[in-house]
Amino acid sequence: MSAKPKPIFHKRIFWDVNFENLDYENKANFIIERVFERGDVEDIRNCRRYYGDEKISNALTKAKWLNLQTIYLASAVLSNNLTDYKCYIQALSNPTHWLF
Repeated sequence: MSAKPKPIFHKRIFWDVNFENLDYENKANFIIERVFERGDVEDIRNCRRYYGDEKISNALTKAKWLNLQTIYLASAVLSNNLTDYKCYIQALSNPTHWLF
């Protein structure tokens, strides 16, 4: 039985960690969140191929923090409701100051 080939991501997404030593199974949630926050379309496609939509959906809906753009993107890509995301509900209950 052959091992699943690692996905190909741009190193710029993981600028602050040792890219060569990423553990794609044990750090899956971290990798998924980072790819959706900082990756481009091809990175997200590779992430979906490797992890599958169910695992990605579980990781992103349970994330403690994602920026709103990432939540909207994930919701559109995975066909989820915005209210499925824990961090979206949390953001609504803690509004920020208005920017003028």
